[in-house]
Amino acid sequence: MRFGALVCRHFWSKNINETACIESFALLKRHGKSGRHYHTRLVVVVCHFAQLEAVTPVFFFLLLFIVHSIFLYYGCGTLVVLEQNEAGIVLLRSFDWNDGLFDVTWSENNEHVLITSSGDGSLQIWDTAKTTGPLQVYKEHTQEAYSVDWSQTRGEQLVVSGSWDQTAKLWDPAVGKSLCTFKGHEGVIYSTIWSPHIPGCFASASGDQTLRVWDVKAPGVKLVIPAHQAEILSCDWCKYDENLLVTGAVDCSLKGWDLRNVRQPVFVLLGHTYAIRRVKFSPFHATLLASCSYDFTVRFWDFSKPNPLLETVEHHTEFTCGLDLSLHNCGQYVECERGPRTKFSVLIWRCI
Repeated sequence: MRFGALVCRHFWSKNINETACIESFALLKRHGKSGRHYHTRLVVVVCHFAQLEAVTPVFFFLLLFIVHSIFLYYGCGTLVVLEQNEAGIVLLRSFDWNDGLFDVTWSENNEHVLITSSGDGSLQIWDTAKTTGPLQVYKEHTQEAYSVDWSQTRGEQLVVSGSWDQTAKLWDPAVGKSLCTFKGHEGVIYSTIWSPHIPGCFASASGDQTLRVWDVKAPGVKLVIPAHQAEILSCDWCKYDENLLVTGAVDCSLKGWDLRNVRQPVFVLLGHTYAIRRVKFSPFHATLLASCSYDFTVRFWDFSKPNPLLETVEHHTEFTCGLDLSLHNCGQYVECERGPRTKFSVLIWRCI
C-alpha cells in the first residue's frame, strides 16, 4: 500500500547531510490536529548534487532528490530511512549508491522493499529491514533512469521505469532483466505512472511534448497525445475516472485529457508563472488537484468550477519543488522547497 509521491527538483545540494535531513524534518510533527500522532517511517534519498524529494505516508514518508536541466552530476546518492514516532524522528537506516538517485517507489506487498532509479541508468532494489544493500541491481537503460513506479493494481507485481534514453522499461522484481522495452518517445522521459484502474496500463510524459499511454500486452504505444508545446514534466491519473489524466509542463499550464477524445483538453488551468514541476489529483475529490511550480507557489484547483483556482500558497522563498496529498486526511498535504540560500525544507499543512 502506498500514499503517493511528493517529488521535488532543485539545483543546489552539495552540502546536504543526514543531520541536516533530520533537522529539516522536525516540521513533519505538524499533523493538523493537536494531540494526534502517527507511527510513520520516512525515507530520504539524498543525491549530493542532484535531488528529488518524494513523500509517501501510509505507514511511510518517502523523500528522494533529483535535478532537472543540469547534465553534470557529482558525488553519490544516499538512501536514508527515518522513522517518525511519538518521540520524534530518528535515523533508522542509511544506504549509499555510487550515483545520484532520481526516483523511488515502494513495493505494494512488502513495506520494507523499495526500488530507486539512478543517474547511471540502473534500478536498485532495497530492503529497509536489512543493514546492507541493494539486494539487486538492474542495469539496462543507457542514460539516466529518471522515473520509476510500482503498479498499484491487485495481482500485478510490475514496475515501470522511464529514462533519458527515451525508453520505458517493464520489470518484474523477481526476474533479473526487463520484460519489455517501450520505444516511441523522441525526447527525455520525465514521468511514468501506472493507471490505478486498468491493469497493465501506464502513462509517460516527455520532453518531446507528448503524453503517451501504453498497454504492456501490446507491442507499441496505445495512444499519443500532443499535450503541450513545451516539455511535460509531470502527469497524474485521476483516482475516480480511468479516462482522465492531467499534465503539467514548462509552458506553465495544466491540461486535462479524456482518453476517449484527445482532440482538445477537457480543461486548461492557467496561473503559474514558471514551469510546473508536480501535479497530483486529490484522492478524495474527483475534480480537485494540486500543483507546484518553480514560481515558489503551490496552487489548488477545482476544474469543474468557472473560477477553478481555489487557493494559492505563497509562503515559500525558494523553488517550490515537491507536493503530495494525504490518502488518510482530507485536506492535508505536504510540500517542499529548495534554493541556493537554504537547505531543503518539508512541511505538512492543512488546506482547503
